[in-house]
Amino acid sequence: MQFIIILTVLAISAYTFGFGVTLWKGKQKISAMAVFFLTLLILVLPFFSVF
Repeated sequence: MQFIIILTVLAISAYTFGFGVTLWKGKQKISAMAVFFLTLLILVLPFFSVF
């Protein structure tokens, strides 16, 4: 079950990170940094609540 949760979290993080890269290429650097921070939170917070 934990494998499925980890795989889901990684998939969501990869999609969100890709959106941040798209924003960065579009010269929206502040928005991209906010999305990268959101990606970091998506990766870190489940370990405090689930694992």
